[in-house]
Amino acid sequence: MKEIKAFIRPNKVNEIVQQLKEKGFENATISLAEGIGKFQDDYASVSQKFSVTDSPVAKIEMVVFEEDVDSIVSIISDCGRTLHHGDGIIYVSDVEQAYRVKTGLTVED
Repeated sequence: MKEIKAFIRPNKVNEIVQQLKEKGFENATISLAEGIGKFQDDYASVSQKFSVTDSPVAKIEMVVFEEDVDSIVSIISDCGRTLHHGDGIIYVSDVEQAYRVKTGLTVED
C-alpha cells in the first residue's frame, strides 16, 4: 500500500475531491494548514496561530493500493494545476502495515 499526501491550494479541494469520488476513490482525509516556502501566496498574511507561516494550504491524505497511485496523482495534478507558482506538491510513501482500529486486524485480513 502507498500513502499519498498532497499539499494544494484550498480553492482546488472541491474539484479534486469530486473527481476522486467519480473515479471511485472515496477515502481521504482533508485538512486545512498553513505553510511557508519559496512562494508566497497573494493572499498570504500573518497567521493568528503561528508567527512564521504565510500561506494557507490544504492537505489531502490517502492510503491506497499501489496500482491506484498513478491515477490518483494524475487527478490531483490535473485538477489542482493553475500553472502558477505555489500550486503544491504530492508525496508518495510506502505503508508497511495498516490496522483497523475496531478489530486490530490488518487491512488485508
